[in-house]
Amino acid sequence: MSYVDDAFAKLKSNLEITQTEQDTAVSRHTGIRDYVTGRWDLTDNFLTGSYRRDTKTKKLKDIDIFIVIDPDGAQAGYRAGAPGDVLDALQNLLADRWPGAYRDGMAVVIPYGKDDEIMSIDVVPAFDRKGGGYIIPDPAAGTWIATNPKRHHELSIVKNAECDGKFVPFVKMVKGINRELGEPVSPSFLLEVMAHALVKAPFGRYQDEIVLFLATTAERIDEQWDDPAGLGGNVNTVMSPTQKLAAAVALRNAQEIAERAVDLEDDEQGRAAYDEWKKLFGNRITRP
Repeated sequence: MSYVDDAFAKLKSNLEITQTEQDTAVSRHTGIRDYVTGRWDLTDNFLTGSYRRDTKTKKLKDIDIFIVIDPDGAQAGYRAGAPGDVLDALQNLLADRWPGAYRDGMAVVIPYGKDDEIMSIDVVPAFDRKGGGYIIPDPAAGTWIATNPKRHHELSIVKNAECDGKFVPFVKMVKGINRELGEPVSPSFLLEVMAHALVKAPFGRYQDEIVLFLATTAERIDEQWDDPAGLGGNVNTVMSPTQKLAAAVALRNAQEIAERAVDLEDDEQGRAAYDEWKKLFGNRITRP
């Protein structure tokens, strides 16, 4: 392998969650799930989001928990109420144990510790959806929306297998670039959705795939990108037109840096190429 190939192998490892981080995450999310299960009538509770799909980059920042409310249980009446009602009730429940719990969008957030620790855990209340998937409260829209996070996980597994195990690390890498750039693309799940559509097997070198991905996303960041599970609609609704334009500029600048890095590597200037990649990955990439 080349000098840069070795650096990318270390980058892949550096983006992995450590055993200590994993143990802390398990302790915290298990405690929350046990607490809610002991007080509300649920049919299921499970991890979801990028942590569950193994596409979460360090620092962990947040972990998502779905709690599925029993339609015949004591909390069943929340389904007929305003979407904010169930979130208020869940916040009150969690605040009894974690006083800092607060509502944020479709979840109740439990914040943790300092920046080098898990920063928050998001608890999302849900009901089973007829026909598959789940419905979750969207208080901003005053309605309930359909989603299927378990399907997202299944699709990620399939795509990763098609790409010889390189898709999940690739998604972590492009999310890492986005974070290093100040997160111009929001939500980061949008990058994952775009990767599902744009990345094709056979998967090449990470360096070349990143150049191609940055070039394509810079051109298409303002397009509609639908939930791959087929339920959540357009994922690209968070950014305003101005923010999408800024994201396109940031992605294009990143593409130019990545292209320069590849050209330097082709000229057998591995250390100079590494210095260019470091502009995109920061301390996540280290010398081999």
